[in-house]
Amino acid sequence: MKHDDVLLPLAGYFALMSLFAIGGANAALPEMYRLVVETKQWMTDRQFADMYAIAQITPGPNVIIVTLIGYHVAGLLGALVATLAMCGPTCVFAYFVGGIWDRFKDAPWRAVIQAGMVPLSLGLIGASALIITQVAAHTWVAAGLTAATALITYRWQLNPLWMFAVAAVLGLVGAV
Repeated sequence: MKHDDVLLPLAGYFALMSLFAIGGANAALPEMYRLVVETKQWMTDRQFADMYAIAQITPGPNVIIVTLIGYHVAGLLGALVATLAMCGPTCVFAYFVGGIWDRFKDAPWRAVIQAGMVPLSLGLIGASALIITQVAAHTWVAAGLTAATALITYRWQLNPLWMFAVAAVLGLVGAV
């Protein structure tokens, strides 16, 4: 695949995704997965899951998954194009809407919109969690580790780094 043939579609897809990524880039993961794995077949399930894991353990914003996808598809230029496409439109949108939004801080419709955004973003992030779980939990051990991580992190509020350590040990011994 020639990189020139993919850069414009890559920019278009991620620019569009950026506008509905309410809750951050992770909220758009189901659409990213559908696009890059199922529709365009730019990568496999496993590659997508691996890129997601790398993006999550890398310090910085969760938009790194977009950079990794762009890099995989079209090299360094693809990483730049995908990242700018994901960040650019939302930055411009936030700049202009932010000023207007402040003018209507006491409007009743603003409170309704804000209240509706919470369940919407939680639903998108929940869908993302399901997609990643389906892709990453390819063995019973991996599925158990996923469930244990969710339960332990939620119930006992244990620092997730401990779960990373457990997963690393399981990976080193070949259990995952």
